Amino acid sequence: MSSFFLLFAGFLATGVPIALALGIAGTAYLYLSGNGMMALMLPQRMIAGVDQFVLLTIPLFLLAGALMNVGGVTERIVTFARAMVGHRRGGMSSVSILSSGFFAGISGSATAEASALGSILIPSMAKQGMPPAYAAALIAVSSVMGPIIPPSITMIIYGVLSGASIGQLFLAGIMPGIGIAAGLLIYASWRAKRDGFPVTPRVTGRERLAATRRTLPALLLPLIILVGIKAGIFTPTEAAAVAVGYALIIGFVYRDLTLSRVWEALIATALVSTSILFITSMASIVSFVFTLEQVPQLIADAMLSLTENPWMILLLLNIFLLVLGMFLEPISILILTMPILMKFQALIGMDPVQFGTVVVLNVVIGMATPPVGILLFIASAISGEPVGKVIREAMPLVGICLLVLAVIALVPQVSLFFPSFLN
Repeated sequence: MSSFFLLFAGFLATGVPIALALGIAGTAYLYLSGNGMMALMLPQRMIAGVDQFVLLTIPLFLLAGALMNVGGVTERIVTFARAMVGHRRGGMSSVSILSSGFFAGISGSATAEASALGSILIPSMAKQGMPPAYAAALIAVSSVMGPIIPPSITMIIYGVLSGASIGQLFLAGIMPGIGIAAGLLIYASWRAKRDGFPVTPRVTGRERLAATRRTLPALLLPLIILVGIKAGIFTPTEAAAVAVGYALIIGFVYRDLTLSRVWEALIATALVSTSILFITSMASIVSFVFTLEQVPQLIADAMLSLTENPWMILLLLNIFLLVLGMFLEPISILILTMPILMKFQALIGMDPVQFGTVVVLNVVIGMATPPVGILLFIASAISGEPVGKVIREAMPLVGICLLVLAVIALVPQVSLFFPSFLN
């Protein structure tokens, strides 16, 4: 398998897109290993990788988020958060964290969240006297809530690949999202007091009520999805279709959506969905190669030769996923490593829903982890600050996320609270 990894690393180093690097390296390996005839099966494997009804949730949830974004929901969320906590010292930092949490319940994507909120909130925080690098780091790290708080595209992919209940995974993501938001809010409050960030005037009760009234319909979307799935009213795929209909209704009721904006949302959704499903199909080639060469069993045997302690295995697995998260998209990681992950889940004996939450947390935190986390580069580009400065400001914030990850991994009741309570 060393030839596959060398080819894959070489393609990435030369700037080949991840999806193509996966597919070409996997196909080349089959020929180099004397299994060239099996390459005839690859088109079938690619189609099989995406020919799953539940994957329809991805473009539908993306479309719901895009419709709300072009329909002005992002600005309303920021206005609502500013009305609630903007009067605190350094209030815009708290506004950014809360906005990320609220937006996560709509977008399900970390990169979309960092791009949409960063363009609005990084300049606002800078105007309030905060260092632009700190503002960028806050947006980058708080955006990891996007794939954790339901509806989550990454949770859907994990559920499809592992067979775990997507509804249960959605519920399991609530507590980690709350934990990250709470930890970041505490840090932001301490940092504001330490550095003497300015205080902005408190808004009136009437302004708060108006902001709540305009934002409440959008904030109800995650609740509608979760309640509908758990009550058996609709499946996850049907829930995604309901989300699209709901986004269209509130957009036209508030007169924020026009036909041209709907078309803009459809185009954006098509581009992102195509990218995700293309990566999924290409990664299916590598998954086939891994299965052919029994890579999951080899890695499991190598890990057990080092230690049989379940806690040490879990620690090594977390480190492995975090490192992968720095370089690869979460969906690619899940497709590539799922056979290995299922092997370790059985070895550790962890609940499948808790294990899925730990895995998803790892790969999305990796997106904001130096030195290669993609969210750091997105925020750096928006702010105009050197990525090195953003990384220095992001280190304590990533530490908070890792602390939440440790709690989720070590205390099953945290992530399983809502799944168990609602059952």
